Amino acid sequence: MDKNQTCFRTVIGGQALIEGIMMRGPDKSATVVRKPDKTMVTTTRPLRSGKDKPAILKWPFIRGVYNFAGAMKDGVKELFYSADVAFEEPDDAPQGFWEKKLGKKRVDDIAMGISGILGIAIPVVLFFILPTLLAGFLDDSIGTGVLRNLIEGLIRIIIFIIFMFSVSRTKDIQRTFEYHGAEHKSIHCYESGKELTVENVQSFPKEHPRCGTSFLLVVMVISILVFSFIEVSSPLWRVVIRLALLPVVVGISYECNRWIGRHDNAFTRIVRAPGLLMQHLTTREPDDSMVEVAITALKAVIPEEEGSDKW
Repeated sequence: MDKNQTCFRTVIGGQALIEGIMMRGPDKSATVVRKPDKTMVTTTRPLRSGKDKPAILKWPFIRGVYNFAGAMKDGVKELFYSADVAFEEPDDAPQGFWEKKLGKKRVDDIAMGISGILGIAIPVVLFFILPTLLAGFLDDSIGTGVLRNLIEGLIRIIIFIIFMFSVSRTKDIQRTFEYHGAEHKSIHCYESGKELTVENVQSFPKEHPRCGTSFLLVVMVISILVFSFIEVSSPLWRVVIRLALLPVVVGISYECNRWIGRHDNAFTRIVRAPGLLMQHLTTREPDDSMVEVAITALKAVIPEEEGSDKW
């Protein structure tokens, strides 16, 4: 790449995996994982192009829900794949009861499905249902109006911060967060127009304004605003209505995040600040081997037509 290329924002994004990184470009995704012998395994797959999508999936707000659901599905799938590669077992490894009964692939598919359900259910319970129930204890003193919804939103954000802090203390997760930092650094380097080398990539910050962590914070804030318009006294109906409104919250959050990502001014920098601050918990400084993984994954999804991945 020409070092004199004008800086730009790319649509390419990634996800840290177990001993690896997945990158999603405009027309394909790539997953690169370190095997136990330290070699890298790279897999790529085409993505559904915009021309092949029904028009409704490109509409504002609807596209956010569709893209978020797709990212969640692919993320869980690639997480399982990375675990298989990173903790590769020898062919003669003993099989468990269900593997003998159903076959390893079937067992893996079932486990991935269960994990996908839990991956959605646990955050929903933790960040939406639990805050709603906790705030319900205050109904007698503050009622069910805007103040109650604001307190519920504050509880939601506090739970989110405590959860992320607790997770960040786990040793195995810290290594994944190092790959998260490598992903951010490589995208920073690519957007700057510099050559994708380990030395160049390591010179960039590990926080990135268009990170999923920042998106989750936007979801928290948007949920406060959306739920503030709903005044229901029944705790059960409050939970039901909040679950029903989740796609609305995700759709609005996606459009807000998209707009913030496209602009760089005093207002957007202020809005991005909390997300960048939160990334101090979800990213770590990577070593050079992790950066090599990030560079390999990123190069694999850069489109042939220069600039076609511009945000």
